[in-house]
Amino acid sequence: MRAVTAVEEKPGKVKSFLRLVMIEHSIFALPFAYLSALVAIASLDAGIGEHWLDLVLVTIAMVAGRTFAMAANRILDRRIDALNPRTQNRELVTGAVSVRTAWTGALVSLVVLIVAAGLLNPLCLALSPLAVIPLVIYPYAKRFTNFPHYVLALAQAVAPVGAWLAITGTFSGSWPAWVLGVAVGLWIGGFDIIYACQDAEVDRQIGVHSTPARFGVRTALHISTVTHVVSFALFLWFGQLAGFSWFWWAGLLLTAAGLVYQHVVVTENDLSKVNRAFFTANGFIAIGLFLFALADLILL
Repeated sequence: MRAVTAVEEKPGKVKSFLRLVMIEHSIFALPFAYLSALVAIASLDAGIGEHWLDLVLVTIAMVAGRTFAMAANRILDRRIDALNPRTQNRELVTGAVSVRTAWTGALVSLVVLIVAAGLLNPLCLALSPLAVIPLVIYPYAKRFTNFPHYVLALAQAVAPVGAWLAITGTFSGSWPAWVLGVAVGLWIGGFDIIYACQDAEVDRQIGVHSTPARFGVRTALHISTVTHVVSFALFLWFGQLAGFSWFWWAGLLLTAAGLVYQHVVVTENDLSKVNRAFFTANGFIAIGLFLFALADLILL
């Protein structure tokens, strides 16, 4: 009976760890890594079939990198999370996942990331430690800057650039990936500001730094709006650099609608729809824009 009980507990631990790292949120950045990789393949006049293994390794590296980042973030923030009513039910606070398990998952993910980078090409292997640095800095950023959201933006900007390098193995001609990377980073950083608005008061009380905590929710929402305007402009620029046609521009219209929606439903006096803006609108933007770009690449 004891042996059976031990076997039954393992899936629970795995499930709890996956909840800890919110594995489903890979949907935000992964489509843009694919987009960068596909544009890189097109720039080489190659077919997807020639680079299918690269795309698999990009997927593994992306998911592993994000899992490492989230696990490290939760570990380093566990005492802060315990002081915030919104986050005090997170797995490391409640004990559903032990710190040892979280560290094990983080280190395994880091090894998988480095191995995947090494299998891609020597440049990706050499740069993999640099990709990890902003992922580690981000959890600490809220201790010393009122703009930790832009550290997160830097961490997210790595994905499209890394995907381009995974395909080409060189920085030559990678300018579109850098523009896309900054666009994606600012997009994610902008909605991270919105997400932080719901913790503004608690953050002030416990000494956590954020844009809403420092400048107030109204100003923070304005800063988020400006950030998303710049992000959208960069998406426009990327489309020009990649040579996209009307499919991409149609996708950007839907993207604009999604951005406007989240800024309309979240206001200084009503933060109840933050999760709807965060998950629904941004998932719609990531998948929708990728599908329109894919149609552009395949059909035109």
